[in-house]
Amino acid sequence: LLLVLVYEVHVYTGAKLGAETDSNVYINLIGTRGDAGKRKLHRSKNNNVKFRHGQMDIFCIKAVSLGDLEKVLISHDGAGPGNGWFLDKIVIKHKEGKEAQEVVFPCNRWLDEYQDDGKTERELTANSKYFVNENSSQQWRVQVKTDGDSPEPQECKRTLVIYGSKGKSDEFLLSPQTPGYVCFLPRATDEFIVGTGDLGDVYKIRVSCDDVPGFEGWHLKSFHLEELHTKRELDFDCKCWLSLNREGKELVKEFPAVNEDQKTLPVYKYVVSVHIGDRWGAETFANVYITLYGKRGDTGVRKLHTSLAKGRKFQRNKVDSFLVEAVSLCHLQKVVIEHDREGYGAGMYLKMVTVKESQDSDKEWVFPWWNWLDTHLGLCETVCEIVTVGRRLICSPKLSEINMKSSGLWIMDITGSDLSNEEDPICLSFIFYGNLSRKKLPLQITGKAIQIKDELADIGSLYKVQVTGPHSELKQPWHLDLLHMKHTGTKEEMDLAFDCWFNPNEDKCVELPALYADQEPLPVVEYAIHLHTGDLKKADATGEAYLCMQGEKSDSGKRWLNSRNNLIAFARGQVDVFKIKAVYLGKLNQVLVGFKSLKKDEWFLEKIVIKEVLYPFSEHVFVHNDWINNCSKKDFVEVAIPLKGNTSRNNICDISSHKKFCDKNFDTKSRGRWQTWVHCTQVPEDIPDIQVVVFGRKGKSLAQKVQNLNDNPFLLTVGDIGDITKVSFVLSGPCLGRGIKLHKLRLKDLDTKQELGFHTEARCLFGEDGSETVTELAVVRPDKPPLRGVLYTINVYTGTLPASGTDADVFITVFGEQGDSCKRRLRHSNFERGQVCTSEMRAVDLGQLSKVLVEHHNVGYGAGWYLDQIVIHESGKTDDQYAFLCQQWLDSGVGDAQTERMLK
Repeated sequence: LLLVLVYEVHVYTGAKLGAETDSNVYINLIGTRGDAGKRKLHRSKNNNVKFRHGQMDIFCIKAVSLGDLEKVLISHDGAGPGNGWFLDKIVIKHKEGKEAQEVVFPCNRWLDEYQDDGKTERELTANSKYFVNENSSQQWRVQVKTDGDSPEPQECKRTLVIYGSKGKSDEFLLSPQTPGYVCFLPRATDEFIVGTGDLGDVYKIRVSCDDVPGFEGWHLKSFHLEELHTKRELDFDCKCWLSLNREGKELVKEFPAVNEDQKTLPVYKYVVSVHIGDRWGAETFANVYITLYGKRGDTGVRKLHTSLAKGRKFQRNKVDSFLVEAVSLCHLQKVVIEHDREGYGAGMYLKMVTVKESQDSDKEWVFPWWNWLDTHLGLCETVCEIVTVGRRLICSPKLSEINMKSSGLWIMDITGSDLSNEEDPICLSFIFYGNLSRKKLPLQITGKAIQIKDELADIGSLYKVQVTGPHSELKQPWHLDLLHMKHTGTKEEMDLAFDCWFNPNEDKCVELPALYADQEPLPVVEYAIHLHTGDLKKADATGEAYLCMQGEKSDSGKRWLNSRNNLIAFARGQVDVFKIKAVYLGKLNQVLVGFKSLKKDEWFLEKIVIKEVLYPFSEHVFVHNDWINNCSKKDFVEVAIPLKGNTSRNNICDISSHKKFCDKNFDTKSRGRWQTWVHCTQVPEDIPDIQVVVFGRKGKSLAQKVQNLNDNPFLLTVGDIGDITKVSFVLSGPCLGRGIKLHKLRLKDLDTKQELGFHTEARCLFGEDGSETVTELAVVRPDKPPLRGVLYTINVYTGTLPASGTDADVFITVFGEQGDSCKRRLRHSNFERGQVCTSEMRAVDLGQLSKVLVEHHNVGYGAGWYLDQIVIHESGKTDDQYAFLCQQWLDSGVGDAQTERMLK
């Protein structure tokens, strides 16, 4: 009989602008025994108004025991005026038996039809579970001292996380327990009580403040922690500012515990370098965040504020370095990097992240990615977890020419877990791949560390190391930590972080790229192997099988598809999928398949399709359509299947060219409805009437009013105009006294969810002095360059007939193969008889010009005008001119009485 449990649901609303919601929120808890059904979150136990900005709300749900919680479905109905919601995370606590369990479901995304991907329902997956024994829970008294010169406290969320040898606490909000009480006054000591599980030996805390407008900072003096049951006390000497405007310029700080029983850990200023790829649309103006993980905890999420490199950060083919101060993490293991999808464009192309312990370090940890962080490209995600491949020298060793020869030894130190019985060694093979050949070194490992020396002669330049095994009966799992390699001749040095287990009855094969200074590392790619067995009579077979992928750079080595002592069955008409990780092989050209059946089965293999998991739309197809005959019970039959014809598409074609572009197919048909965000400053008090026109490959939209300039979304209906190429802002009224500063323009298709970005840096709508009537911006796409901006010179020739001149305002629209310029007022007013008036017009490239519409507003005495011709060319290029003859009156009282003419 299953028990009915009470699940305590802690819902954390984010601290972003507009994060709160008035909608009805629903949740469904999903565990190994089923789900609780869709439940409305009615009444918060701890707040009168639920789901407010930066708030945590507690709800209770009764349900029959669901087993281990795995997922949560969270949604809202969109009701109420402020229905969009930014959900930070959900933490679910419940007690079954003697253990209390806490499960964390991170979200950190919008549930909003006008933000992010437009979804108002999300499926969240558990990323951490804490099992806390009733007897081991801890209560801490936290005393916080604020220094005397700290400013008066402002509305700002301040949080605390405690780290120990057995784990870390939740993030605690340091807020007053008594309504109306003000915390963090200058020279004040504030006290809080927090509860945690058994953290073990506490070694650090992390303190953070929110980045809110107008926050002057917090001068923190010290933290003192006392565990109320054991009376154990810990001091943290802080004496620092949490401020973006003062020394350090940080809102997050970590402090090591100071006590007599244990050594105080060092605090490092890690140098985190973000390498952006060299391709169109690779750059981003979004806010980028990173979390570093090591053997000793993590840094928490850090915003990458100020780059050590000059210029705008996160730009194409640029490396930006940032200081992340944290208590030593020991050996780094992985990073999680993400952006908030704000700013122009939908993402960035990340080549890799490198991290060193300080600015003086001579080595750095390497985290290669070679993919997009984008809602519509690559994996269509804006967050990724990258496991390190190891550590390398930052600069190549500078040696005299005599010592630059490759003669010498590689000294290799292999470290791993302890073996309880040295009489039962683990037998592994280390295979060293070079650009000329490879060398296999069988090894017997009997302890935690072993050193070998070898010249690795004749293999050429080492580019990857593969480890296979175990090749002997293994009685216990063994963990391979690190392979340290140093060459006695060239002084090259690298650490390859294998970080993997070798288990009994398992044939494992792992490999990592060699890591050289000043060379971009090859990535480790996960390949999905789809084996198609034919739909023929007796096509199925049972036996042992292996596969080896061969590419232009190397091969994967023999990879077993069946586990040791077990056979694999290939069923008729079935597709079996296997995943293999290998250092990037380049374009695949052949697959070797080996098969052996004790029953002498014949297997009809139709084809093999290989996809790169990080590029799910890439594939190589190897067609066999034949039997694999097995004549012997002992021998494997091996067949080589070459890549036939042009069956490879959208693969990672060349690491040196930073991977072939791969876009997501937008299966949903667009109805031309685009959510639009425009963010401007320096807007006049009397907001002018601004129209927007959207241009596409097949036409342009009607002019529509810009609803607001303060980053609130509004709808543009553009119709079927094809792929959008540019957007034009048109001023309907009189010219402005100064330009309007444009910070952001973003469009999102409500049907396909495609997002478009625009270069808005250093742009003013209608010119810096406000004298222009049109401003155009070209769409930036990742796969092709945007249309260029062009400065056109326009020469207007007034005729020589009597009274040919005019004092009226003259307007011109220029048409080309890539759209038109919209109606422009010619700023020069000298349209006198026999004169040539020269004006300039800045526009997105119109291509080859075809016609011009010229007109005047027919106001004033003597408004009639005799126009001879108009000549247009790109400024600075007079050899390619377009002449448009008129030789007619634009006069309401002469000839056909027309005041506008279309010239071709």
